[in-house]
Amino acid sequence: MHQRFTLWWQPAFFLLVGFLLLGHLSAAWAEAPQALVLTKGGERQSLSLSEIESLGLYEVTMQHPEGPEGTFAGVWLDDFLASQGLDEAGRVRFIAEDGYTTFLTAEDRQEKSYLLVTRLDGEPVPQEDLGPFMLIVPEDAEAALDGSASITRWIWALRQIQVQ
Repeated sequence: MHQRFTLWWQPAFFLLVGFLLLGHLSAAWAEAPQALVLTKGGERQSLSLSEIESLGLYEVTMQHPEGPEGTFAGVWLDDFLASQGLDEAGRVRFIAEDGYTTFLTAEDRQEKSYLLVTRLDGEPVPQEDLGPFMLIVPEDAEAALDGSASITRWIWALRQIQVQ
């Protein structure tokens, strides 16, 4: 009888420990600083939030067409690219966590000012608010909300920027 009890509670115990450990690890991952991967040529580098924000933050208060509303802060894309020696890049690819991709040419970047968003209301952008990084066009915010401006070049849950 004692052996039967031991066999019953051991799997339940290990299952409970596994759930607790998994919950702890996912909470730690959610609190970990996010990084943006920059690929230029064949080189990959990971840029931390503080490295990106060292260029100085610009803020805009608006509603994102996909939901989040508040004060979005980040660095101008052109400043970011220049800081990486990529201001002359002819074509830049942006890749979201879900695989969505958009491209910007040098001409696109001359027509509009793009903001590489790193914060929402002073905090790193959480995943549930389309984070950790996003690319927006502040001057088109109202037009994007009413549907008169395309948001195909806006990207959220941004994970990687590639320059050939």
